[in-house]
Amino acid sequence: MKITDVLTKDTILLNLQSQSKEAVIDELIEKLYTAGKLNDKEAYKEAILARESQSTTGIGEGIAIPHAKTNAVREPAIAFGRSTDGIDYESLDGQNAHLFFMIAAYEGANNDHLATLSRLSSFLMDPNFRKKLESAATEKEILDAIDTKEKEMEKEETPTSSSSKQKILAVTACLTGIAHTYMAADALKAKAKEMDVHLKVETNGSSGIKNALTKEDIEEAHAIIVAADKQVEMERFNGKHVIQVPVAQGIRKPQQLIQQALDQDAPVYKSNGETTKVDEKKATSPGRSGFYKHLMSGVSNMLPFVVGGGILIAISFIFGINAADPKDPSYHPIAEALSTIGGGNAFALMIPVLAGFIAMSIADRPGFAPGMVGGFMAATGGAGFLGGLIAGFLAGYLVLGLKKLFSSLPQSLEGIKPVLLYPLFGILLTGLIMMFIVIEPVKALNDALTLWLKGMGTGNLVLLGLILGGMMAVDMGGPINKAAFTFGIAMIDAGNFAPHAAIMAGGMVPPLGLALSTTLFKKKYTKAEREAGKTNYIMGASFITEGAIPFAAADPGRVIPAAVIGSAVAGALSMVFGIGLPAPHGGAFVIPIVNGNPLLYVLAILIGSVVTAFIAGILKKEVQEDKKELAA
Repeated sequence: MKITDVLTKDTILLNLQSQSKEAVIDELIEKLYTAGKLNDKEAYKEAILARESQSTTGIGEGIAIPHAKTNAVREPAIAFGRSTDGIDYESLDGQNAHLFFMIAAYEGANNDHLATLSRLSSFLMDPNFRKKLESAATEKEILDAIDTKEKEMEKEETPTSSSSKQKILAVTACLTGIAHTYMAADALKAKAKEMDVHLKVETNGSSGIKNALTKEDIEEAHAIIVAADKQVEMERFNGKHVIQVPVAQGIRKPQQLIQQALDQDAPVYKSNGETTKVDEKKATSPGRSGFYKHLMSGVSNMLPFVVGGGILIAISFIFGINAADPKDPSYHPIAEALSTIGGGNAFALMIPVLAGFIAMSIADRPGFAPGMVGGFMAATGGAGFLGGLIAGFLAGYLVLGLKKLFSSLPQSLEGIKPVLLYPLFGILLTGLIMMFIVIEPVKALNDALTLWLKGMGTGNLVLLGLILGGMMAVDMGGPINKAAFTFGIAMIDAGNFAPHAAIMAGGMVPPLGLALSTTLFKKKYTKAEREAGKTNYIMGASFITEGAIPFAAADPGRVIPAAVIGSAVAGALSMVFGIGLPAPHGGAFVIPIVNGNPLLYVLAILIGSVVTAFIAGILKKEVQEDKKELAA
């Protein structure tokens, strides 16, 4: 499949009218939608904005590649837009973007489609190709330039050869695996060719691993560059010089990375997750990137079990609070089935999965089994969420210790370490420590915390709701938001549903409040922001706090205080009204099954949203736009 099969004349905009990042996203989405490439443009935009919230797709050199993989896409497509003046797209180099390629891939896209979409990213690393796109006068010239480039690349599809005796390897990987993965790979390959360095790059993209590094490659390599935003297999690099950086650095700093690899100015990776320092100033420890990274690895992998299982449990309550109990008069078999699937199975895996992936983040795959077992012991032993956290970190660092301990064993025993020694001793030691040291004290602490929360007076509950609700709006999906959300899940696991009700109310307010503000105070927002406001009604109702990020990024000094105050009010009112939320997610869809009066819960969210709307509307300054636009 060629790129011009998915980029056609009806998806090209030679003269973009947009003046802002939000506006250009809307303009390109509209082009895809009118060309019949999208099923749901609002859902597609939501996916695009979610990707932008992870890191900007403005890669520099005047290029932006917003992209998403979602079922909102009807068929794989690319929209191209060009701005002569340039648009501030929050690019990595701080410069305006002029060339925009919006990549739309659907969840079920086959490897051929994904490879085609990704190939475009590679072409854009060629400055001569970019110049042709900038000077093209018609849509046909754009398509001809791409076809010509594809033919050139087909002729050059041979491994990079070099007279250099030093061989460098690289691995590139980004979160979605569509654009940045391949752009980093091509930037590194192009610079290696220029520097006369032999380079092989493995790409971990959405269509799978391509050009995989072999055992022989690794043995012969002088050093390895890992430019990745997600976990890649690291055990194979044991004893080699390894440079670990975000994928964006592979795009922006290929020469610096290659030179660092050639100079042996990189730490030596050890399979125990540590490094041997070569240069005290530059060596780092990739195995220990911080508590937050490991915690978020556990939380992100746990969430599907929590959300799916929690909502199924909540739906079972529609039949009656005790309808899942065969001995209760309100018993209903469907309620029992929902409760069994959601609570007895999916929700029961929450803590083991949390612990397993925390341990895996710390110690790679050998840490997973001990972490899962420790987490399961915490769950069944009554140590709950906190016990699972302890189990994850305990197992991870125990396995790191075992790796260090077993590193002196003969090379002939290397093969039995991951299949016998690590799981045997990791599970044994984690289990013994959990059983005899951790579980009982943590269970007692959980019981005490639950009793304390149940015994809190109204004033203290309001203060707790105020704090938790406000935390959800401080960074809208960042560490503070996630800390509050994680606490709420722990409280659900402990049987206390009130804190998470305040948390969800606080998380829904920023997008809802700003959407309402764009409706009530039209003169304070640009046309693009008013359009984004419409989407935020849906995102807010769906408990997607990140919908407010574009507003906060554009005017943080006014928007964030307004969002925090409104969210804090909603959280406090949720506590005042005595609302409990047994489901960890779901937004408006789970409000009917809250413990307490659903209408009062809606009122708490609405009041918080109104507070945010009016504070933002009062604080923000009027924008200067044509009267025709304001009437739109």
